[in-house]
Amino acid sequence: MNIVILTGAGISAESGIATFRGPGGLWEGHRIEDVCTPEALARDPALVHRFYDLRRAALETVAPNPAHEALARLDLAWPHDLLIVTQNVDDLHERAGANRLLHMHGELRSALCAACGARRPWRDALPPGTACSRCDAPALRPDIVFFGEMPYAMARIEEALAQADLFVSIGTSGAVYPAAGFVRLAAAYGARTIELNLEPSEGSDWFDESRNGPASTLVPAWVDTLLADALA
Repeated sequence: MNIVILTGAGISAESGIATFRGPGGLWEGHRIEDVCTPEALARDPALVHRFYDLRRAALETVAPNPAHEALARLDLAWPHDLLIVTQNVDDLHERAGANRLLHMHGELRSALCAACGARRPWRDALPPGTACSRCDAPALRPDIVFFGEMPYAMARIEEALAQADLFVSIGTSGAVYPAAGFVRLAAAYGARTIELNLEPSEGSDWFDESRNGPASTLVPAWVDTLLADALA
């Protein structure tokens, strides 16, 4: 059985990473147009770079939770195709040990050259005008997919969805496209679909099954059952 798993902000919220939406979310006090669009970067690069510098620094204060650890355990043990597609820009999946992983919205601990497209690991502050080590242009920016930009690896994701027997969405709002449309695409290809979410999402009705509760409780239980059935 081939599996595609989509994770969203809800899985990392339980590690203490603020979500972007809702009360206390990162958009409070910041308009999306001011920190997460190409136009914002061109208009006020200092603000945009500082916003993501703070998010990057905050990663030092958090750790993977049982949901991340359960998915890493599944990744290690699952004998068939598996792909974890995350909308999150943190590195908690990697730190838990997941390897079959794709960041469709970019990564906080990565820098992107706006001139040549090179990407490189980055852990420290990233001031505007930082030079690219490949082309020397002073054009490094946060490696974040801004609103209006194309998410990474969409062709690879669609290929995985086309081959999937099971699609699982964890901790997502069901409001951000194209990820919110993955459930319908997977279903159209014939996959069974399951949602594991703190509360019903905007797309809950599209799933064959929806379970509500904390990811740190739901995901380990689901992984335990899946592995037990597979090894029975």
